[in-house]
Amino acid sequence: MRTDLTRRQFLATLTAPAILRSGRNRPNVLFIAIDDMNDWVGCLGGHPDAKTPHLDRLASRGLLFTNAHCAAPLCNPSRVAIMTGLRPSTTGVYTNRQPFRQSRVARNAVTLTQYFMAHGYYALGAGKIFHGAFPDPPSWNAYFPSQQQNKPPDPLPSNRPLNGIPKTGHFDWGPIKVRDEDMGDMKVADWVARQLHRKFDRPFFLACGIFRPHLPWYVPEKYFDLYPLETVTLPKVKEDDLDDIPPVGRKFAKPDGDHKRVLEHNQWKQAVRAYLACISFADAVLGRVLEAFESSPYRDNTIIVLWSDHGWHLGQKLHWRKFTLWEEATHNVFMIVAPGVTRPGSRCHRAVDLVDIYPTLVELCGLPPKEGLEGKSLVPWLKNPELPRERPALTTYLRGNHSVRTEEWRYIRYHDGTEELYDHRSDPLEWYNLAEKPEYREVKRELARWLPQHDEPDAPAVAGANEDT
Repeated sequence: MRTDLTRRQFLATLTAPAILRSGRNRPNVLFIAIDDMNDWVGCLGGHPDAKTPHLDRLASRGLLFTNAHCAAPLCNPSRVAIMTGLRPSTTGVYTNRQPFRQSRVARNAVTLTQYFMAHGYYALGAGKIFHGAFPDPPSWNAYFPSQQQNKPPDPLPSNRPLNGIPKTGHFDWGPIKVRDEDMGDMKVADWVARQLHRKFDRPFFLACGIFRPHLPWYVPEKYFDLYPLETVTLPKVKEDDLDDIPPVGRKFAKPDGDHKRVLEHNQWKQAVRAYLACISFADAVLGRVLEAFESSPYRDNTIIVLWSDHGWHLGQKLHWRKFTLWEEATHNVFMIVAPGVTRPGSRCHRAVDLVDIYPTLVELCGLPPKEGLEGKSLVPWLKNPELPRERPALTTYLRGNHSVRTEEWRYIRYHDGTEELYDHRSDPLEWYNLAEKPEYREVKRELARWLPQHDEPDAPAVAGANEDT
């Protein structure tokens, strides 16, 4: 499979006559990424307490994918998959320490923004789009704060840890007494807002990366005030949930790690409150961007794509963070507003994954099809969300571990051949592993045909890159 343009071909597209590649009548793209946001948002109904008016309003303007999943349940490989259109099993990028430019397969990949640049777009961004350690300057014409730094720093409290859990690193939470304007995310939003009132001489691809609700969960106090501690709803958890899980899955869950410490320090409600507060803060940041967009001259000829890079556990499966192949880690927020294509307030319940973003935007903007992409354009479902879709969502965590998600099923196969199977029609919380029951042998066989045929060896890693950023 061809995965990139040769250097000569790519440079030729960049130097083609402007009349051939300017595409002045093509739509702009506003590309919004939110870090670590699971389905605890109002429009997805993932948590009864969530207050996300701006996310809900954006969803009401276009199409909401209710069954969207990440390509990998951690930052770097998820974002690499979105931006290159290639799965982790193809690139060998499985962790947060592997820059895709050192991958044997993807080192010369033409990223989504590079492809748009090659066809006359001006690509600019702010905040976290690629992994923080690997910002990939060739993918942008301009970036804020800089081509090497993807987000402004946040104010940090001096009395850390705020949650009282010793040696917790950035697994910490609590309100801080600062203004919204002091937060890095709001500085990103203000910069993006200014770009939306610039005059461009060609179509633009404007990316906005919102860092919260990534750890640490420090946001201004008023967002915590939205969720009084005594009213916070904890997620439903089955205490023996790991008893029918293969050893690899239990190892990923680490029940004696974060979950044990949270319980020992009586911090479960406080942590859920903090995560919800950070979601509401991220929603306010989005509101600042949308306010600028709606008053801009571009509101009628711009496609908006909003996605989160993966989900997040808050005690489900006795686990915290991402780093698993279960629903809490793979399910993410994904919506598209495409003028003249999407119907306001529509929903698609088909299983999709974020590798599909690249070819979808290429088609929506009328660019030539990009060879070698592993995703499939979602334009047919933007027009008709009820269309059948055989292709499931595929998620990979580390080499050789994969999850296949359809509307009815989740099937997991680990690198040692052990399995999990959940029937989402009767078990949406994935409490009962059916993989060992002989009557489901044919279901597993059918789902297993979507697993990758090859798992690329690990790409080279960079020492010192943070595994949880």
